[in-house]
Amino acid sequence: QVQLVESGGGLVQAGGSLRISCAASGSIFRSPSMGWYRQAPGKQRTLVATITSGGSTNYANSVLGRFTISRDDAKNTVYFQMNSLKPEDTAVYYCNAYPPRPGYWGQGTQVTVSS
Repeated sequence: QVQLVESGGGLVQAGGSLRISCAASGSIFRSPSMGWYRQAPGKQRTLVATITSGGSTNYANSVLGRFTISRDDAKNTVYFQMNSLKPEDTAVYYCNAYPPRPGYWGQGTQVTVSS
């Protein structure tokens, strides 16, 4: 059974840092790529970063140079280190395969950046 559990979100001031995690169970972690997505209030969910099984990464322009995606295959966990946070980074953050598998979204973790 596939399960994705995100954690580590919280409230942080602008310029601060957070690291969020996604623990995956089931076959989804063996997908060719995993990704972090986010959904801001009133907006659609968007892709923020991806990491392949080989460790290659890609980032949306809005987070390039500030955020780092990584994975620990021994723990079936994907991490997202977020530095220099901005108020516009406020969103619920989700992980999933890339492309995402519908129906496997977790509950997400809320990240709120105050100005």
